[in-house]
Amino acid sequence: MQKDSILSSIKDQSLIEKRRNQIIRGAITLFKDKGFHRTTTREIAKAAGFSIGTLYEYIRTKEDVLFLVCDSIYLQVRKRLEAQIDLNNSSVEHFTNVIRSYFYLMDEMQEEVLIMYQEVKSLKNESKEYVLKKEWDMLAILERLIATSFPDSLSLRKRKLLANNIFIIGQMWAFRRWMLQKQFTLEEYTDYQIHFLMNSIKGYNESV
Repeated sequence: MQKDSILSSIKDQSLIEKRRNQIIRGAITLFKDKGFHRTTTREIAKAAGFSIGTLYEYIRTKEDVLFLVCDSIYLQVRKRLEAQIDLNNSSVEHFTNVIRSYFYLMDEMQEEVLIMYQEVKSLKNESKEYVLKKEWDMLAILERLIATSFPDSLSLRKRKLLANNIFIIGQMWAFRRWMLQKQFTLEEYTDYQIHFLMNSIKGYNESV
């Protein structure tokens, strides 16, 4: 399943995009407060600013709304991550700045990230596979950054592992901010994690 496979009775693609963005914004607010299962399509329509009848001109099921929400969140993260990366800049400073930006993005989008991982299980398998593929795409972006920053010191296997580590450590702040912020500021958390990551890179042994 892809975003453009969600049926709509409207033919104007720009209007579809506009209305679906309204639906996504309204649904995210509701999902934050109530979760996917306890939110009704009537509530989504009201939050989006139009009638239930109008809502069903742009989607067919409530699962369509969840799919659009998850797809939108991944797209936001990817766009903002890519905007920070310059593959012509191989400096370590650039590498650490990108990591810092990603961690701060996870803090900013904490509620959206939680929605995505809590509710994606409610999607049908085909939709779930499409959404989760977006995660692989973002890991590939990090792998390219790592390959640019450390072209001779890390094997492909270790670049993949490091990309996963960065990805999950950033999300860990989103998942566990309620506890971590009692002990660390976001800046401290980011500084410590970058320090640990850089030490791990220095300590990698190609024979392992």
